Amino acid sequence: MKFSFKNDYSEGCHPNILQALSQYNLVQQAGYGEDEYSLKAKALIKKKISNPDSEVFLVSGGTQANLIVISAILKPYQCVISAAPGHILNNETGAIEATGHKVLSIETADGKIRPSDIVPILEGHSNVPHQVMPKLVYISNSTELGTIYQAKELEELSAFCKENKLYLFMDGARLGHGLTAEISDLTLEKVAALTDIFYLGGTKNGALIGEAIVINNPVLQEDFAFNIKQKGALLAKGRLLGIQFMELMKDNLYFELAQHANQQAMKIKKALQEKGTAFLSDTYTNQIFPILNNDLIEVLSENFEFYVWKKIDENFSAIRLITSWSTEDEAVNRFIEIIEQN
Repeated sequence: MKFSFKNDYSEGCHPNILQALSQYNLVQQAGYGEDEYSLKAKALIKKKISNPDSEVFLVSGGTQANLIVISAILKPYQCVISAAPGHILNNETGAIEATGHKVLSIETADGKIRPSDIVPILEGHSNVPHQVMPKLVYISNSTELGTIYQAKELEELSAFCKENKLYLFMDGARLGHGLTAEISDLTLEKVAALTDIFYLGGTKNGALIGEAIVINNPVLQEDFAFNIKQKGALLAKGRLLGIQFMELMKDNLYFELAQHANQQAMKIKKALQEKGTAFLSDTYTNQIFPILNNDLIEVLSENFEFYVWKKIDENFSAIRLITSWSTEDEAVNRFIEIIEQN
């Protein structure tokens, strides 16, 4: 059986979560997220971000989180700005456009957005009221290319957004991996202080399902719950999400799992670097994009599953490898062994 490096949710969930779901299974609780586990999970998140005034909402998935957040924030004539590789632009079946909001894309080499990237969009949408109004900047950390925002970069972007009356929304599907990258100087507290909204991704980091939307801007908190209900995201058995985030947030499990995934990816990255391998982007998270000979890719495909990400030329292609909280040394060592033999 092939080992999968295709994504970071091939397995179910961390054993602690499975045990907790079973342990509390027959304990009667209130519905719709008012259960004690959801309330405790939300309190733990607020404590970790050092902001008791933030509001936390638990939903089942990343596309759902993005759709609800963006459609709730924007007025009908407003639009969202995203880097070209952004998940909302390429991998959500036009979910944002389906709610009536245009997505304006920015071409960036590393998947990150900087203030200078946004200026031309603002200048190009000044013909009021004939053009859509840019209002929300959507970023990911880590990005779809595995890169991360450093504290200074996020500070500058946040200041620019405030100055230009733009909301800043961080897709945190892999936020744990971004914050625990070995070169990262960004903290969860800073993310909460510098964004209007972000979310903590559970699906890609040890949970069965679940993302925790954190709204830091009081203006955007009002009536947000109505949007969750209207979009079909308010689970009657909200405990399913609450129990999972309660387990992930206590004892720092969430960040330990993300750090493990990053470390496994870095083992492979180091082995490839020692062989002189080039990479599509320089990443320190659980996503790496090595550029390999097509013959070697074919050999690796016999033992592993991964995406061939981009064709470089007739002989070389970039592949995407993703490690997870559950990736064991055996799989990593076997991959490295094949690399070294070829």
